[in-house]
Amino acid sequence: MTLTKDRLRKYLNIKREFSEDKYINVNPIQRGGILSKEARMALLEWGDGYSICDFCPPQTPRLDKITKPPVSDFYQDLADFLGMDEARVVTRCREAKLIAFMMLCKPGDYIVLDSLAHYTSYLAAELAGLKVKEVPNSGYPEFKLDVEAYALKIEEVIKETGKPPALALITHVDYQYGNLADVERAAKICHEYGVPVLLNAAYSAGISPVNGRKLGVDIIVSSGHKSWAACAPTGILAMTSEMAKKILKPSSIEGDLTKRKFAVKELALLGCTVMGAPLITLMASFPHVVERVEKWNEEVEKARYVVKELERINGFKQLGEKPKMHTLIHMESQSFYEVSKRHKRRGYFLYDELKSRGIVGIQPGLTKHFKFNVYGLTWSQVKYFVQCFHEIAEKYGVEVR
Repeated sequence: MTLTKDRLRKYLNIKREFSEDKYINVNPIQRGGILSKEARMALLEWGDGYSICDFCPPQTPRLDKITKPPVSDFYQDLADFLGMDEARVVTRCREAKLIAFMMLCKPGDYIVLDSLAHYTSYLAAELAGLKVKEVPNSGYPEFKLDVEAYALKIEEVIKETGKPPALALITHVDYQYGNLADVERAAKICHEYGVPVLLNAAYSAGISPVNGRKLGVDIIVSSGHKSWAACAPTGILAMTSEMAKKILKPSSIEGDLTKRKFAVKELALLGCTVMGAPLITLMASFPHVVERVEKWNEEVEKARYVVKELERINGFKQLGEKPKMHTLIHMESQSFYEVSKRHKRRGYFLYDELKSRGIVGIQPGLTKHFKFNVYGLTWSQVKYFVQCFHEIAEKYGVEVR
């Protein structure tokens, strides 16, 4: 089939409708990923495919050995920032989890994870051939994780298999309710059984202070495009030196005919990982990220303000733990759900009303339950966001107390 110019024209002027200068975007997975101005400039400079590899050292051809741009320095600075010994950048947080699972576990092993874990934690475990034991939460409305139950689940694994699980995963902040887990307590419990701990910090590291050494974890994984002001796809894998010996093992294979060896390459990373715009934007935004995590307490204040003001609307209730310790908010709205039943646009009315006021990011069609994130918004934007919800409520006869 011939690809005509008419058929290809749709690719020539691709624009994003929801630019930051036109809309307030409260999508839960986008607030922490908005590029810094330095990253936008670096994106233009380094966006071409393998441009970052121009200065790859011939004797040690590895991404983490590149000094211009300063990838090698960045990896060490990144590790230090997270309170770990070694760090690597991979394509996604989910890939970082998979790498850890495959290098630390054997097919058939158990891992223990929290029941609020991201779905990719389960998929990574399944792909690695692992079994899972889930640590329960309290259920509606707080969904509070019972970290003491890590001991119970580890004991269950020992009873079934005669040995402890190969790894424990703790989700620092979950993606459904924005609950903050007691990582220090959970990690202490796991270590009492000799179980290493992986912290999924996809929704915390990069926007809030996270120090793996203080938290007592062995591995940290995170998402550059969710929380580090970088292009997608970007994942972070940081670890102690002990874990690095196991996770970053070099290749040991040799070609039978060519006698080629690849011992300089890190096996689980398939040599090198992110060679272009995602890595360079992560690096360019790093000074901005280091500075912004110090303002985390104010970001939490904004989230609490939004919850307080939205709960003035009849039928609105924040789900998850209170008071909020994170900026991701899950709201239940029985009153707006009732409005949707009689509105010609059904559940899309809320999306329409918000968009007409310059706010996007809440999933179209949802009114009874919806998530949003106010991280990085100015106080004036936060107050405008609240004002819009109050206006919509009053428009449809919902009381604002």
